Amino acid sequence: MAAPDLDPDLLKAFVAVADYRSFTRAATVLHRTQSAVSMQIKRLEERLGVALFVRTKSHVDLSASGEALLGYARRILLLNQEAVDRLREQKVEGLVRLGVMDDYGSLVLPPMLSNFASNYPGIHVEMETGLTAHMPQRLGEAFDLVIAMHPVGEGGGEVLRREQAVWASSAAEPVEQLDPLPVALYPHGCLFRKWATEALDRNHRRWRLAFVSHSMAAVESIAAQGLAVTVFKASTFPKKLRALTERDGMPRLPAADICLHRAPNISRPASLLADHIVLGMEQPVLNVAS
Repeated sequence: MAAPDLDPDLLKAFVAVADYRSFTRAATVLHRTQSAVSMQIKRLEERLGVALFVRTKSHVDLSASGEALLGYARRILLLNQEAVDRLREQKVEGLVRLGVMDDYGSLVLPPMLSNFASNYPGIHVEMETGLTAHMPQRLGEAFDLVIAMHPVGEGGGEVLRREQAVWASSAAEPVEQLDPLPVALYPHGCLFRKWATEALDRNHRRWRLAFVSHSMAAVESIAAQGLAVTVFKASTFPKKLRALTERDGMPRLPAADICLHRAPNISRPASLLADHIVLGMEQPVLNVAS
C-alpha cells in the first residue's frame, strides 16, 4: 500500500492551527475562512488515518499523533521553501563589478567564480585586478564589490581572512646576502611596498629598487631568476620561490586584513556573489613563514 502524500498546503494549515491552538486565528493568518481551514485539517486527517487534534468547546490541543507530526511538518515546509528559493535565485540576472588584488584575482577567486557561474548563470561578473588602496572609494561608481588589503584593524568592511606578508627570493640564489639588497615591488600605493621599504630602513639595511610592476607574475619571475627579493602573501606564495625570515637577515613584516567592501544599496546579484565569496573564504590559510 502506497504511503499517503503530505500536501504542503495541508501541512501549512496544520502547523498554523498547532501554533495558534485556534482554527479562527489560523484562518486569519492564512487568509482563509475558518471552514476552509477545518476542511483542510479534515482532509489531512483522512489521508493519514489519524486524529491530529483534540477539540473541546474552549480548546484545540494536539493529539499524540499531531505532536508526532508537527516536527516533520515544519521540516517539510522548510525544505519546500528552501527548494523554491534556490530555484528562484538561479533565475536572478544582472552584472556585478568586482575589484580585487592581482594575486587573489589570479589564484584565489577563479574557482569561486566558476562555481558561482554554475549556480547563477544569469549573473555576469566583471573583475578588475590591481592596487586596491583606493578601490573602496569608488564603490557604487565603478565597483559593486571590492576585496582590498588593509593594515590589521584599519580597513573597515568585512574581514575575510588575515594574511601574513612574507619575503620571497630565488630558491637557488642567495639574493638576500647582496648589498645593497635588490628588491622587486609594486608601484606606489601598494601596502606591501610601503611595509617592505619601511622595514628595511628601520633595520638600516641598504637596498635598491631593482624592478617595479603591477603584475604579480612579472615580479615573481624577476625574483625566481635571482634578480631581486620581493613580498607575497602567505596564501598565494609561489611554490618556486623561497620564503625568507629573520634567520635569513630579513626584517619581519606585518600581517594584513583582507576585507570585503560592499557598495551602498547593493543589488541582489552582487549580494549573492558577496555571500558566496564570504563562504568560500572560510577555508584556513597556510602561513609559509611559520
